[in-house]
Amino acid sequence: TVVHGHIERRDDGAAVTLATGGHPPALLIRADGSSRFLSAPGGQLVGAFPRARFTAVDVLLEPGDTLLLYSDGLTEARVHGRVRYSEERLRTDLAGLAPATASTVIEAVTGLLAGFGDGVEDDTALLALSIPGGDRE
Repeated sequence: TVVHGHIERRDDGAAVTLATGGHPPALLIRADGSSRFLSAPGGQLVGAFPRARFTAVDVLLEPGDTLLLYSDGLTEARVHGRVRYSEERLRTDLAGLAPATASTVIEAVTGLLAGFGDGVEDDTALLALSIPGGDRE
């Protein structure tokens, strides 16, 4: 899988474009505590097809927002024996962090991975981007 991003700084945050080829959807955590996956359906695995399609999604990150990119080693880890961790479980486990910094989100996910122990069967890459601001009251 592949993900390619373009970030453009704006006065009110950053405009982000993510182009993907079969990559798991990025998780957007808004400063207000809401979250959603940024899916770009239709992107195909790199090298699997002679004429693969790549799709893109755009988002504006505002103060206090964080964007998490991760590889499938995270969401395909096994927890409680044979049960696979999932994207929705990731979203639930990160609820309550907002507004969060990139380092806070990475620390939380690293803690989750450590708790999986031998359930992590694949390499896991993490990248988080955040926009300063959106302090908790």
